[in-house]
Amino acid sequence: MTIVWTAGSRPQSSEESKSNNPIKMDYWLIGAVTILVAMGLVMVASASLHINASNSWYYFNRQLFFVVIGGLSGYVVFHLELDFWRRNGIFLFLFGLVLLVVVLIPGVGKEINGSTRWISLVVFNIQPSELMKLFVVIYVAGYLCRHAQEVCKSCVGFLRPIALIILTGILLICEPDFGSFVVVLTTVLCMMFLAGAQLKQYIAFILIAMIALALLVYIEPYRFERLLAFLNPQESANKGGYQLLQSLIALSRGELFGVGLGNSVQKLFYLPEAHTDFLLAVIGEELGLIGVYTVILCYLIILFRSFQIGWRAELLENRFFAYIAYGLGILLTIEAFINIGVNMGVLPTKGLALPFMSYGGSSLIVSCVMIAIILRIHHEVMSVKKPKSKRSRRWAPVL
Repeated sequence: MTIVWTAGSRPQSSEESKSNNPIKMDYWLIGAVTILVAMGLVMVASASLHINASNSWYYFNRQLFFVVIGGLSGYVVFHLELDFWRRNGIFLFLFGLVLLVVVLIPGVGKEINGSTRWISLVVFNIQPSELMKLFVVIYVAGYLCRHAQEVCKSCVGFLRPIALIILTGILLICEPDFGSFVVVLTTVLCMMFLAGAQLKQYIAFILIAMIALALLVYIEPYRFERLLAFLNPQESANKGGYQLLQSLIALSRGELFGVGLGNSVQKLFYLPEAHTDFLLAVIGEELGLIGVYTVILCYLIILFRSFQIGWRAELLENRFFAYIAYGLGILLTIEAFINIGVNMGVLPTKGLALPFMSYGGSSLIVSCVMIAIILRIHHEVMSVKKPKSKRSRRWAPVL
């Protein structure tokens, strides 16, 4: 029988803990994710029915399978003690590095569209970079708790985790997966900013990072071509600007209410990867601006609730919980808004999925696991009875 400790009380058995602390759910967060997953299923079906003539429902059936696996994975993770992540953060990070190396081994990594990002598990392909995003957040959250003073006062404390993230980035760029590196680096910088890192360190590092990223874009022809296509898609419509141009056409056709579910024209072999990276363009064409705004609102709710849960954890002086909630909320939202920006022509083309919606197993399953961890943090912090005070009463209604 396991023993569960609660703040300011005697040790409780697991049975006592369950009876005294019923599961507390954040229904705003669950609702937003449910809407995204449901819309994703519908739109993946709509965007892919014409692709496989022998089995029109192939992509929908597989996406539904991924939803079930993601739900089951989330259920298991939700019932894990959060101390598991605290104890094993560094080991998970090292395991992620090993996977990033393994995927680069010839014959092991599976190449799709010129990128070697997947390891075949027969039933579906696993994408190590998706797992690494989760492991990085957990590791950095633990680091910020262990070395809080160094991060705030010392340049070495700031650069130590950044060095490991750069190592991760080198492996990601070798795949290549430039988009995931940008998401991971941005998330880590945001987490360290929330932990109190000095602004001057940020300014110096961001300047260096911008120069390095610019060089990476310039020395790689396809990245430079994407940048030129982003700046002027009409002039490169037959090359790198083709996808973006077709996406903009789809969004413009949708107007306010869309052309109707299933009535998209651009998905009919005009818009490549319509059921994956450019799913939002199909949403905009079929469901209009209302559909796009619904998607954006759901991601904002995820970010808002993640920050509220993290803030509640900080009030209870549990910074590990707080940094994980902040980090996962930021990561999911950054990835979503980069994808949305790419579809709308605001950002250069990147191979990033729309979390919970785009077709693909690794992204969907890992995203469900992330939400399960945030929900577990919500349950933990809401189960602690904090002494009444003006500050706690002020936040109680919204948390």
